[in-house]
Amino acid sequence: MRRTWGVIAVLLTTVLLAGCTANGASVGTDSSGGSVSDGVVPAEGAPDSPVTGTTGDVNTANRDVITTGSVSITATDPVEASEAARTITEQAGGRVDSRSENPATDIQPASATLTLRIPSDELDRTLVELKKLGRVNFVSLTAQDVTQQSQDLDARITALTTSVDRLLALMASATTTADLISIESALSSRQGELESLQSQRDFLADQIDYSTVQLELVSEGTVASGGPDNFWTGIIAGWTALVTALGGLLIGLGVALPWLVVLAIFGAIVLLLVRLFARRRKAA
Repeated sequence: MRRTWGVIAVLLTTVLLAGCTANGASVGTDSSGGSVSDGVVPAEGAPDSPVTGTTGDVNTANRDVITTGSVSITATDPVEASEAARTITEQAGGRVDSRSENPATDIQPASATLTLRIPSDELDRTLVELKKLGRVNFVSLTAQDVTQQSQDLDARITALTTSVDRLLALMASATTTADLISIESALSSRQGELESLQSQRDFLADQIDYSTVQLELVSEGTVASGGPDNFWTGIIAGWTALVTALGGLLIGLGVALPWLVVLAIFGAIVLLLVRLFARRRKAA
């Protein structure tokens, strides 16, 4: 009995030692002799220089993205700032698609609005320069991934190009007038569709390569600043609001006064006519 238990103990010890040895070999080294630890895989041919990486290192440079946005800036002189924004955009390799400037008058403050097309790889740096034109009111950017749309257009353009080439080859070898007419008709249709797709692809490429930013430049006081933070600033804000409201009311009365005068005169004439008719009826 004791001999049996001794044999069992020897067998269990052998199994445990074999398991530990196998586990140590699988964790400590790989087939090339390099160390493997915590998911770090040794580079081939360089066991002493492990290559590390994370999921954040995935290359996204081949993604097609359209970026659009809007920026509002309060500037001392919006018209002058508009010219500076144009210079900044052109120095970045971009262009100004539209530009509207409104100089200051007695009834409206100065302002300017620009549609900027900025190279996508220069967008961040250009925005930093644009923000120096004044006080930033808000910045809003939106990115749209159009990789699937681009790939679909490329595939269709490739297929149509191949089809056009084949039709051109068939046209060169056509032996009858009927075949030639049929091939020319099909070729004309394919070429028209191909030109349409290429136009769509060029437009999409322009949207991808150049981000579109709507820049709004306004004068001081046009965009409301933060609310009052104490009692006195609250009084000042309230007084300013009251004066502004009264000013607006007076302007409204000034605009409406000519109309009120005309309506009063018209009403007086109508009332006079009504009284005259009433007196005639009584006299009759």
